[in-house]
Amino acid sequence: QVQLAESGGGLVQAGGSLRLSCAASGRSFSIYTMGWFRQAPGKEREFVARMNFDGGSTMYADSVKGRFTISRDNAKNTLYLQMDSLRPEDTAVYYCNRVSGVQAISNAWGQGTLVTVSS
Repeated sequence: QVQLAESGGGLVQAGGSLRLSCAASGRSFSIYTMGWFRQAPGKEREFVARMNFDGGSTMYADSVKGRFTISRDNAKNTLYLQMDSLRPEDTAVYYCNRVSGVQAISNAWGQGTLVTVSS
């Protein structure tokens, strides 16, 4: 089973940028479609973005399209999320996971990384 560890969150002003990383254990990372999810205070976890195994296909939630960019380095077993033009409504704990469609496959979530965007 893949174990995941997210990092890179922090406090940023509206309009700023952050780059999140998701380090995955195990040898099978390179064959999985991976994605990012987020959970804002008092809300359910939601899909943010996904990338297929070789980076040839991506998909974004409408709320982040044009501002966030997902990427991966299979040699480093790492998934990334570049977040630009951040808004206060992007404030959430961000998680990575294996993805099917816009749903997470695994119930084994990492600890997440907190992103706080101030207005």
